[in-house]
Amino acid sequence: MLRDEVERIWPELEWISDPDLRERTTRCWERAFELSPLEPADLERIPFTLKVPNCPVTFMAHKRAVVHVARDAASKVEEFFGEALPVDMDTVIAGAILADVGKLLEYESDGEGGSQQSARGKYLRHPFTGVSLAMECGLPDAVSHIVATHAGEGNMVARTTEAWLVHHADFMTYEPFVKRLEL
Repeated sequence: MLRDEVERIWPELEWISDPDLRERTTRCWERAFELSPLEPADLERIPFTLKVPNCPVTFMAHKRAVVHVARDAASKVEEFFGEALPVDMDTVIAGAILADVGKLLEYESDGEGGSQQSARGKYLRHPFTGVSLAMECGLPDAVSHIVATHAGEGNMVARTTEAWLVHHADFMTYEPFVKRLEL
C-alpha cells in the first residue's frame, strides 16, 4: 500500500504533533507518487539533485538530513531566543518534509537506473509543483510558503522564520556538494 511506503521512507512524519497536519503531509506525498513515474524505492537510489554530476547522495538521504537539520536548528532557536523569535515546530517539520515533494513531478527515470528532468520539469521547477500539491492536499499556507521559498525562487520574497530555517538546512546540505573547496 502506498501509504505504508510513504510512512516507511518518512519516519519523521511522526514528529508532527498535529494529527491533521501529519495526515495532510502524508497525503501530499501519496498524491505526488500517484502523479509521478517514480516509486518510493526510487527515491532511495536516485541522486538528490541533477545539478551535481555523479551525485553521491540519494534523494532520501538528503531530504531526511534536511528535516533533521531544520528541526535541530529550530530547537536551538527556541532554546536561545524563546519568545523573541517564536518557531512553529510542526510547520518546520512539515515544510522540510515537503520542500522537495514537487521533484516527483520534475524528475523521471532516464531508462538506465538514473533520473533526468521531465518534460514538466523543464517548465516548472519543484517549488511550483510542490506548492500545487500542497494546496491540493489542504496544507496550511505557512507550510506551502516553505515549499515555495526553500529554493532560489524564495530569494525574491520575504520568508517566515520557519522558511528561513528550512531554506538554510536545505542549502547547507546542498552547497558543499556544488561549491566546496577541494584541497
